[in-house]
Amino acid sequence: MGLIDFHAHLHPNEKALEILLDSMRRNEIDKTVVVAGGVLPFPILSRNIALGGEVDAYVDNCKIRALCDDAEGKLFPFYFANPHRSTEEYKEIGSGFHGLKLAPIVHGVPLNDPRHHEFLKVARKFQHPVYMHCLPRSGFDIEAFRDLALNFPDVSIILGHGGVNTADFYAVDRICEIPNTFFETSGPFYSVVTYAAKKLGLDRILFGTEHPLQAARVEVEKIRATGLPLEQLNCNARRLLHG
Repeated sequence: MGLIDFHAHLHPNEKALEILLDSMRRNEIDKTVVVAGGVLPFPILSRNIALGGEVDAYVDNCKIRALCDDAEGKLFPFYFANPHRSTEEYKEIGSGFHGLKLAPIVHGVPLNDPRHHEFLKVARKFQHPVYMHCLPRSGFDIEAFRDLALNFPDVSIILGHGGVNTADFYAVDRICEIPNTFFETSGPFYSVVTYAAKKLGLDRILFGTEHPLQAARVEVEKIRATGLPLEQLNCNARRLLHG
């Protein structure tokens, strides 16, 4: 059975598209949710994670969507929001996307910033799921994630990479009672994924790979090792993608 990968990155060029599609074939992944990749050089991204910092990084969402259009229905682009700029572009072209991505580790804007709220309001109109990262500091942490999810109970909000580290059992506990939240599996340990499935229920787990930063094979083997019913994870993804 082919998997649905709910989180991968695509650099805005044809070569990156070829590499992604080849990885999908080799790893029995039928469909993939993609967001723009290569937005920041890795040393700057790593510095932002460790120390913070704001970057007004341009993302060519239209190019990503065009590449996905060439992939014969295999790829589902998410709009990569830049909270340093207005929501106008998202309002204008958002119907051509399948979800919204917030990346405070890139732009350095806290999750509880009103600018993120404005993007969530647009996502709600499009009925888009929203994928976001957390970081281990105030305004970016699981508490800020919880607050955002509670403020937008009618928006499906995905905890990217299972929280702020590879063993974030605490994050699972903190989102347990918030039904519009989902747990994405790329990054966290096997034990955290199985804990999340038991604590949250299978219908709130989404498989992801973090291609190309992570080898898809590693994440595929991890999710298969959990013994979780993969068709249920695919059903969860299809539900959020509206088909």
